[in-house]
Amino acid sequence: MVEYGIKTPPQHGTWQEFLDVWLAADEAEVFSSAWTFDHFYPLTEPLDGNCLEGWTMVAALAQATSRIRIGSMVNGMHYRHPAVTANMAVTVDHISGGRFSLGLGAGWMEPESDAYGIPLGSKKERCDRFDEGVEVVKSLLTQEFTNFDGAYYQLAEARCQPKPVQDSIPIVIGAKGKQRTLRTTARFADHWDMTFPENPAHWLELSQVLDAHCEDVGRDPSLIKRSIHMALEPSPDVPATVAKAAPFIEAGVDMIIFSMRGPYRATDVTALAEGLR
Repeated sequence: MVEYGIKTPPQHGTWQEFLDVWLAADEAEVFSSAWTFDHFYPLTEPLDGNCLEGWTMVAALAQATSRIRIGSMVNGMHYRHPAVTANMAVTVDHISGGRFSLGLGAGWMEPESDAYGIPLGSKKERCDRFDEGVEVVKSLLTQEFTNFDGAYYQLAEARCQPKPVQDSIPIVIGAKGKQRTLRTTARFADHWDMTFPENPAHWLELSQVLDAHCEDVGRDPSLIKRSIHMALEPSPDVPATVAKAAPFIEAGVDMIIFSMRGPYRATDVTALAEGLR
């Protein structure tokens, strides 16, 4: 059965608005998850507008909610050392009582990276660093000690304690790169997300590439949940929104994440929930 989630990019809104939306989603059982993002600048106009920080926000929302799975879609690997990310993930998992999913991506937002002096690198460098970083995170979350000697990260008898509340924090990878990031997804991810596919055929093409990578690395592709982002407009035309999602579900998408753009109103989430039931 298909799952539904909502996403509130923490831009162009207030804390109270985001909180109200997440509380509404937590109360509506049709939604299985809620997501924020990991950027410091807005991604939509006005680009010089307000943007709250995603990790601190999701930690607070973990405390405010009780049922829904939570996470950030997705965290840029270059913003933090993967050992820091792993420790943050475990902490939020404990705060949420085992409801946290860890989104990871290679990073792409040049303006904010350049402005903050955070090296982003070439596409190859991003992919190389991402491969290493995901492996480091996975090891720290599951192994007592992690030793790693890579080009970007070096760890010696590194520990991450305590371990998560849940048996394993799901690793969610946002990826569209056919050669590199989808291969990393096949190796490590429990969940693959594709943001805003053009149409079901576009999604299916990349899904089949992921299947091929899974075969290459000896992974069962059915173990990887697959989601897409769809835009949720303010005061949405709910029947039209539901109808737009239907062809993707028929194509095999496991989860539809409705990404809001503001204004952020709990009533929009409630209306969508009624339409999805």
